[in-house]
Amino acid sequence: MAQSDSPIARPRYTGIPTFMRAPFAEDWSTVDIAMIGVPYDGGVTNRPGARHGPREVRNSSSLMRLINQATGCCPYDLARIADIGDCVIERPFQLEGAHGEIDRYYEKVVAAGLVPLSVGGDHSISLPILRQIGKDRPVGMIHIDAHADTGDDYFGSRFHHGAPFRRAAEEGVLDPKRTIQIGIRGGINDRDQWSFSHESGMRVIYMHEIPGMGLDAVIAEALKVAGDGPTYLSFDIDACDPAYAPGTGTPEFGGFTAAESLHLLRGLSGVDFIGGDMVEVSPPFDPSGNTALLGATILFEQLCLLAEAFHRRRK
Repeated sequence: MAQSDSPIARPRYTGIPTFMRAPFAEDWSTVDIAMIGVPYDGGVTNRPGARHGPREVRNSSSLMRLINQATGCCPYDLARIADIGDCVIERPFQLEGAHGEIDRYYEKVVAAGLVPLSVGGDHSISLPILRQIGKDRPVGMIHIDAHADTGDDYFGSRFHHGAPFRRAAEEGVLDPKRTIQIGIRGGINDRDQWSFSHESGMRVIYMHEIPGMGLDAVIAEALKVAGDGPTYLSFDIDACDPAYAPGTGTPEFGGFTAAESLHLLRGLSGVDFIGGDMVEVSPPFDPSGNTALLGATILFEQLCLLAEAFHRRRK
């Protein structure tokens, strides 16, 4: 195939800015892996703006290419990949109502047999997605983030971007014993803030432990926890140090470098990923555009992992 035959290989300033310049598909029967925008940030506890994340990540993702040079993976050789647009939320000012709309949208996505790779939006969107991904059986999760997001009630709401994985475990769609949380750091107001993670059986690797362990040991632990079962991959951009990703709702210094983030993701090849998300890119706090570009780069690594897993399941 000549490069000019592939929109992904054409000049980056041309064409419609879909995720990765992949085709836009309204006919879901032609799609295996669906990239989806979820422009919702009604669950943030401080800095808003992640509702604009999908659009900026789409723009920045025009810089992505066909083949992952580090791993050799060309996801487009392994699966039919498309951008199917946004999950449009008609009642964004009603948090639980908005989650219900996301839930119903992903019910259709899962029923169509699509593997969803979603771009937020704040991290609260993971809960309604997991309600559908894990409705037939609880799934495992590799969760890369500065925060464990297993909190509880916050100023009168049980549903916000600091609690989706507690709610998912309580609802039986997430298996805490097959969940690992990597990169957790920052100050806390309560010594027991992430107690649910530990008490439910989640494996938590705090950022201050990682220099002593080494990234390869972290990867080995993630592979062990995930095992052979179906697994969700959730990446909050604030896992990265704000020197690399300032445009996010809750930045925490001392995080992963861009190179460490990519190394970590590439080490997860072989996990049976059945969906994933990349969340919390907030363009209003990102005048350089670097956060959206890093988010797009991470999204491509996730796409490679999902495509490899999809291809293995088809054999």
